[in-house]
Amino acid sequence: MKKSMGAALRESMERGKALLVAGAHNGVSAKLVERNGFDGVWASSFEISTSYCVPDASILSMSEFLEASRTMADVVDIPIIADCDSGYGDAANVHHMTRKFEAAGVAAVCIEDKEFPKTNSFIEGRQNLASIESFTEKIQSAVRGRTSDLMIFARIEALVSGHGMEEALKRAHAYADARADVILIHSKSRTPDEVLEFARRWAGRTPLAIIPTTYYGITPEQIRDAGVQFVIYANHAMRSAVRAMDQTLAQIAATRSSQPVEGEIASMKDLFDLQGMNELTSMR
Repeated sequence: MKKSMGAALRESMERGKALLVAGAHNGVSAKLVERNGFDGVWASSFEISTSYCVPDASILSMSEFLEASRTMADVVDIPIIADCDSGYGDAANVHHMTRKFEAAGVAAVCIEDKEFPKTNSFIEGRQNLASIESFTEKIQSAVRGRTSDLMIFARIEALVSGHGMEEALKRAHAYADARADVILIHSKSRTPDEVLEFARRWAGRTPLAIIPTTYYGITPEQIRDAGVQFVIYANHAMRSAVRAMDQTLAQIAATRSSQPVEGEIASMKDLFDLQGMNELTSMR
């Protein structure tokens, strides 16, 4: 019997080395994550929302995020961790969500402890936390909902929302008690200091995940010494794609020719290789 992606992710985690995970928003970006040797794909709500050109603020439906995750799972052989915002509703919604994402072939789902609708963590203003009690109900509902080795990530937003380290640790222990498999501690600090302090005080009770978007100066040695199991580069594919597309289109518009950019962009052969066109033509 083929091993589930959840089981594969658990086995990789248990080898002790920090796993590198990168954000994606569709099949081709997930394929590029895999091609470049990452251990997993983060089906990023930010990247998926951006691909629709809408705010990362619970605007899209669960069905749209689910379809994006399913597309990614169909084209790669590495685990998908689905970023499921605050779970698309209450504990009953989370139970339904877990079943659907598990059936789509993802290895893990991640839910964050903010009220629905949520707002992206790097936006100033409204960052309302859910109560510990209501969020532990969501975790328990996800645990009951899964039927395989699907992993449950509990994302803590206490540092992002300004509630401080003690609140973050209090929540982490409650979520671990509720049987979350991984604690994701989020921070928008410019330095890794508060994340490293959290890791030191957490002392490896459960596996730990981080997203070093703002504290990008953190070193591989600091990550290793902190005992972090997942390092998620959550938004870099979309950020780089937007910059590259904008520059290319600006050059074409300015010169009214594609000649100046041909040496800088992917060839049609590159795209055929990503699509699997050669395999298709060999069958016809």
